[in-house]
Amino acid sequence: MGSKVAFLGLGVMGYPMAGYLASAGHDVTVYNRTAAKAEKWVAQHGGASAATPREAVAGAAFVFACVGNDDDLRAVVAGPDGAFHGMGEGSIFVDNTTASAEVARELHAQGAAKGIAFLDAPVSGGQAGAENGALTVMVGGDEAPYEKAAPLIDHYAKSCRLMGPSGAGQLTKMVNQICIAGLVQGLSEGIHFAKKAGLDVEAVIDVISKGAAQSWQMENRYVTMNKGEYEHGFAVDWMRKDLDICLTTARQIKAKLPVAALVDQFYADVQEMGGSRWDTSSLLARLDPK
Repeated sequence: MGSKVAFLGLGVMGYPMAGYLASAGHDVTVYNRTAAKAEKWVAQHGGASAATPREAVAGAAFVFACVGNDDDLRAVVAGPDGAFHGMGEGSIFVDNTTASAEVARELHAQGAAKGIAFLDAPVSGGQAGAENGALTVMVGGDEAPYEKAAPLIDHYAKSCRLMGPSGAGQLTKMVNQICIAGLVQGLSEGIHFAKKAGLDVEAVIDVISKGAAQSWQMENRYVTMNKGEYEHGFAVDWMRKDLDICLTTARQIKAKLPVAALVDQFYADVQEMGGSRWDTSSLLARLDPK
């Protein structure tokens, strides 16, 4: 028997994630800021749509969200028509947004005062991971609600782990983005150098991908990067949002992120080139402008 579930936010990630919950047999009510998107989802997957988060979560044991940033999250959770005003005691909120650890802790505390568990559960794997139900989910929060929510998260994830108390999921996602920033820049410089040196890029990657230089980025992005195609996933605008969270947090905890700060500026260059919606591998476009 499926659970009564609400899903708030039907963007490129949330839309398919909510679909996996529906196809697993859960009774899903969706909310999206643009109502037409919610109606399209219902036509495709069944369930119901609601005009506000507060209405969407009525009677739901589990509420999921995947929205844009801290302010969007606060609005759908704690705003005048937010989810916390409609959720019952003992219900669980699973936030898949990539946001700050501060907002996670803030909403965890607000939820606890109402008897609602709040889990920060950002995801990695991009649009393809969401569409294939193969996301990696890193969770912060309390163990008991995590154990209850994990079987539902598993419907859209290949991997899910509790990383620590509230905020630990978001902090883990920051580590993920810091690592990716440096990797993509390194791969971009390598491809650029190979081209300038007159090498066969495909042959070079074929050789070096068998050794210590291998990475997911190399395996999955070098072909499209070499062609100057940047329409394959996570957008530069979103990466800059995430890196801003990383750099702000780094200042607070006195961590040093010189490479991440530099790559953030390189992404600003890509935005100025008109690449706001290009994927993150477009760092190469700075080095090889068309």
